[in-house]
Amino acid sequence: MAADLSISLGPSPVRREALARRIRLLVAATIIYNVIEAIVAITAGTIASSTALIGFGLDSVIEVSSAAAVAWQFSAREHAVREAREKTTLRIIAVSFFALAAYVTLDAARALTGTGEAERSIPGIIIAALSLAVMPFLSAAQRKAGRELGSASAIADSKQTLLCTYLSAVLLVGLALNATLGWSWADPIAALLIAAIAAKEGRDAWQGKGCCAPTATVAAKPSTDANACGCHPGCDCC
Repeated sequence: MAADLSISLGPSPVRREALARRIRLLVAATIIYNVIEAIVAITAGTIASSTALIGFGLDSVIEVSSAAAVAWQFSAREHAVREAREKTTLRIIAVSFFALAAYVTLDAARALTGTGEAERSIPGIIIAALSLAVMPFLSAAQRKAGRELGSASAIADSKQTLLCTYLSAVLLVGLALNATLGWSWADPIAALLIAAIAAKEGRDAWQGKGCCAPTATVAAKPSTDANACGCHPGCDCC
């Protein structure tokens, strides 16, 4: 009875493959978009001497590395191989988060000390607004598929995509305030908050937190080992 219940809690093999294909497509779309975003942001940032724009472009490069790690994991057709690659993928994502947090912190500190003065950048405002519109949908779709599949790495990568949404909002506000009111301090202050979020997500990815797929043990002891969704304490698959 417990064995049958455990099977019913997880997706069927056919559904698993469909979810894996969906994640591969979403990751591919994320990589393509972030490559374009990085080129535009770094180029516009260099022209305008904007450390915020250049930092945003480098964040896109980090996101590509994270998405590529998930793509490598899900390139395996066998479910067992994908599971075996999960820990390595999570470590790559965690390092990406830590690198992003470190860079944003240093960049914000440099901006707060008044090193350099950025010019107004219309291309930067456009790419930030576009990312703010696109990234939430990519993140939500990958997070939904990752939760159903029980993939912590897919969940972690979707969080990094969502973090790009926050960075896009920060960048957009910073560029807009700099262009209209000359408030150069607004962007680095908000960026420090984003760095703190990135550090937390990096820690969670390193520890393997994310989405826990239901197991036979969970199915047999739902009241003591897991919540109603089959998640152990600290996981967020619900």
